[in-house]
Amino acid sequence: QVQLVESGGGLVQAGGSLRLSCAVSALTFSTYRMAWFRQAPGKGREFVAVLKWSGGSTRYADSVKGRFTISRDNAENTVYLQMNSLKPEDTAVYYCSAGSRFPVNSQRAYEYWGQGTQVTVSS
Repeated sequence: QVQLVESGGGLVQAGGSLRLSCAVSALTFSTYRMAWFRQAPGKGREFVAVLKWSGGSTRYADSVKGRFTISRDNAENTVYLQMNSLKPEDTAVYYCSAGSRFPVNSQRAYEYWGQGTQVTVSS
């Protein structure tokens, strides 16, 4: 059974950093992309970043480009989201996902989801 477990969320001041982790089990990584989405209160779930496990290519939402970095640790079967220069508008529940469909910036592309981790950025 595929499991995605996020951790690393919390409260941080504007300008600060956090690193989110997503521990993945029972997944054939070579055929999947790993992505982070987020959902702010009262808003829909939006794409943040995606990484193709095989090859490591990445793509980011314009709102986080240059501030966030998605990466992976093959040995630990873990995906990370390093978030720097955080802004209050980054406040959201962040979800890790795994999928093999398209388009890569759509929720519809992802079959598996974690439970989410809260990130709160104070001004």
